[in-house]
Amino acid sequence: MTTSINAALGVTFLALAVLATALMYQFWGYPYDKEARKSACPQWKMNIHRGVGFAYALVYVVLMVQMVPRMWQYQVEFPARTVAHMMLGITIGVLLLIKISILRFWRHFEEWMPFLGTALLLCTFLLTGLSLPFVYKVKRLEARAPGGGAFSAESRARVARLLGNVDMGPDANPGALATETALRRGRSVLLRKCVQCHDLKTIISKPRTPADWYRTVVRMADKPTLGEPIDARDQREVTAFLVAITPDLQRSAKRKREDALARRAAEHAAKRVTATPAQSAAATAAVDPADAKATFERVCSQCHEWTDIAEEEPESVEDVDDLIERMVGNGLEAPAEDLAKVRWHLMHTYVRDAAPAQP
Repeated sequence: MTTSINAALGVTFLALAVLATALMYQFWGYPYDKEARKSACPQWKMNIHRGVGFAYALVYVVLMVQMVPRMWQYQVEFPARTVAHMMLGITIGVLLLIKISILRFWRHFEEWMPFLGTALLLCTFLLTGLSLPFVYKVKRLEARAPGGGAFSAESRARVARLLGNVDMGPDANPGALATETALRRGRSVLLRKCVQCHDLKTIISKPRTPADWYRTVVRMADKPTLGEPIDARDQREVTAFLVAITPDLQRSAKRKREDALARRAAEHAAKRVTATPAQSAAATAAVDPADAKATFERVCSQCHEWTDIAEEEPESVEDVDDLIERMVGNGLEAPAEDLAKVRWHLMHTYVRDAAPAQP
């Protein structure tokens, strides 16, 4: 059964739970004969409620027929979300059995039915809240692909271009893997076979290059499995789909690398600046006090009000250097020239034994 059908069943499951609970709350307002154990609610209304309840139980059985076998195919320890999902699913089943048993055999417990119905509604809300967001995450990723979708012409051209640089064997055809049919098969492999060992969040949490995606898929496929194996064709097609839906992850990785490089450059600049002798006559003569003050206010205001410095004034050259290095360590990015001006201003404003403010 496809992911879209399962998602539709999940929404239907929640809607039936809400409707059944609302009808139950309304019908329990009718007078109730405890001796005859019969409500004054019209029978046709009771039949509607009964039909909704049967539909709810039927959807639950359909979902469980798919979910229970996966419990035995899971290869590693269950993630916390999966454990909660399983517990809620089992709890709903137990509550349904109790409700049916009370209706059939133990009518003297009927007073508990509203509490059991409310508990079912709560468990259904929690279950769908844990499941549906991750189901629709794949669709959101597909929509963010170039061209507005993973199966668009622009996205498929990108996938073919990137896979052309990946060694997937002599018989691999990047163009054939980038067709809509192959990408849809890759999505099916991802949502049907890859999740046998871990959930979707684990799979797409780390940015990867196309070659790294393929190596990861091959490594996972080589592991022993109790479920459906991932053959060579599946490996290539799921790699193509993963490449198609993760351009944002690749851009995120690029931005992360750029940020790291900028941070290292700022740290190197700070070290060069703080290594300069405090009383360097050449450095002092080259600094315009007004420009140094303006640079200090502009640079320091990136993270906080520049007036905050007055609350903990640096009293020595070492304090100034420590302050600059701490600012860079907290994420400040500025060229060495600006850091030198900030250092000059701090020393000539707060450090008593610094060189005179005027050159």
